[in-house]
Amino acid sequence: MRNIKYIIFDFDGTIADTLGMAISIFNRIAPEYDCKPINDEDWELIRTKRPQDLLKAYGVTNFKLVLILLRVRKEMSKLIPEIEPVKNIPDALRVIKNSGLRLGILTSNSRSNVNAFLKTNGMSEVIEFIYSGKSLFGKDRILKRLFDHENISAETVIYVGDETRDIEASKKAGIPVIAASWGLNKKDFLASSHPDQIADKPEDLFGCIQRICT
Repeated sequence: MRNIKYIIFDFDGTIADTLGMAISIFNRIAPEYDCKPINDEDWELIRTKRPQDLLKAYGVTNFKLVLILLRVRKEMSKLIPEIEPVKNIPDALRVIKNSGLRLGILTSNSRSNVNAFLKTNGMSEVIEFIYSGKSLFGKDRILKRLFDHENISAETVIYVGDETRDIEASKKAGIPVIAASWGLNKKDFLASSHPDQIADKPEDLFGCIQRICT
C-alpha cells in the first residue's frame, strides 16, 4: 500500500478551464510574432499531438515561445474573473482534501494568476501550495524542484495532469500519475502514454487515487 500524502495538480486545463482563452489570446497576438493562428479545424489535431511536435507547424521557435508564454500570462491576468473552474472540480478537490490528503498546484502559469483564480472561485482554502515553473519539455525537473522546495518525498505524491507530457514527466520523476481526459489531450492519446489511472471527469479522481494507494 502506498503512503500517499500529496496530490499535485496541473492548473491550466485540469483545474481551470483556460484552454479556449489561451488559444484566443494566442490567435490575437500571433501576427505580432509572425506565427500561424490556430483555427477550429486544428483543435482536434492539437488534442492528439505533443506540444513539442506542433510548435514548428505554427512558426513558434523556442525564443518566441518564451515571449509568447509571458504575453499570454499577462493577458490572462486581466481576464481572471472570466476564467471558470472545470465543471465539478471544486467539489472533487474538497472531497480529496477532506480525506486527509494535501493538495498543491504545479503550473507554468504565474503564481499571482493562480492565486487570483482560486480566490475568485472560493478555492483558496483547498490548495495548500502553488509552485510556478517554466519548462515546456522538462517538467520532471520542475517536479523535482517542487519536491525540494516543499520538502516532499516523491514516494508520497500522485500527480494529476491533462497532457501526455504530464505523464512522461511523472514517470521520469518516479511518481504515479492520473490523466485527466477533460483537458488538452484526448483520452486515447493519454492512454498511449500509459498513465496509472485515467479520470474521465473530476468526480472520478478520488476513486483513481484510492486505486493507486491500494
